[in-house]
Amino acid sequence: MLRDLSIIFVNWNSTDYLRDCIASIYEHTRGISFEIVVVDNASPSGDADVLARQFPEITLIKSSQNVGFAGANNLGYRRSSGECLLFLNPDTKLMSPALPVMLRRLQSLPDAGIVGCKLLNSDLSVQTSCIQTFPTILNQLLDADYLRARWPNSRLWGVGPLFSDSPEPARVEVISGACLMVKREAFEKAGLFSEDYFMYAEDLDLCYKVARCGYANYYVGEATVIHHGGKSSTPIPATIMKWKAIPRFCDKYYGRFYGLVFRMAITLAAVARLIAIKTASLFGGVFGNQQSLRSASEKWSAIFGTVLRQCFPGASMPQQKTT
Repeated sequence: MLRDLSIIFVNWNSTDYLRDCIASIYEHTRGISFEIVVVDNASPSGDADVLARQFPEITLIKSSQNVGFAGANNLGYRRSSGECLLFLNPDTKLMSPALPVMLRRLQSLPDAGIVGCKLLNSDLSVQTSCIQTFPTILNQLLDADYLRARWPNSRLWGVGPLFSDSPEPARVEVISGACLMVKREAFEKAGLFSEDYFMYAEDLDLCYKVARCGYANYYVGEATVIHHGGKSSTPIPATIMKWKAIPRFCDKYYGRFYGLVFRMAITLAAVARLIAIKTASLFGGVFGNQQSLRSASEKWSAIFGTVLRQCFPGASMPQQKTT
């Protein structure tokens, strides 16, 4: 049976969040035909069957191994039947009819390939990562909270539409994979999610390929979804995976030389950040909370080690505390 929308989840130890999210979809989604496909990515908890018992109408696919975010979403796509696809993180929740709004915009915009919505943090503040620009040396070097807050409409970050009062969809470069709706034909023409990445950057890659196929990507600000964020991964391992993936994207689409310069620039930027954090910590909290400074130090140490190792295979990586 052909449906309007296939909603695809990848589950990895997120069953409690996923149960709430599925319940919210049934509560707030009317006027469209949809199916829900859940791919359990070999979760160690092994409790995905509870979803099938609570929601017997869903399709549950149990992968025997963790094939990564892109691979699992591709598995879900192959078992789906919707004219459009929604790739949705388990740690999201609907508070309004966001999905029919997004679907209507995707179907009515003739050049649209992908649409995304406004993602909200748990405290209902705007999650600025829901739209992005493709990574470049310049926008990654200047990616700082202060600069984003000072110049929110800069094309470097591409987050201007988040702060616009216009109800009209806005063309953007990248839609977050936490809530990404795509026309089936665009997804297929783009070659599905690239499994070059285990986790992170697969949304960058898909948005890039869809745009290269002649479609446009749109942000639909009238639709909002809560995204709690980071509930299936811990911060440092997630940072490491992210910074393995982004330089790989640069290699793939900008060339190996650009990728090497990108890695070197990020390595130097990480050194500068670590020096600044160390200097700030010597002033006993005058320039920031000590716990925040420690977290920032761990993050940038992880970025430094991850990217340095890509520049110089065999280089030693700073040891991270795990407790």
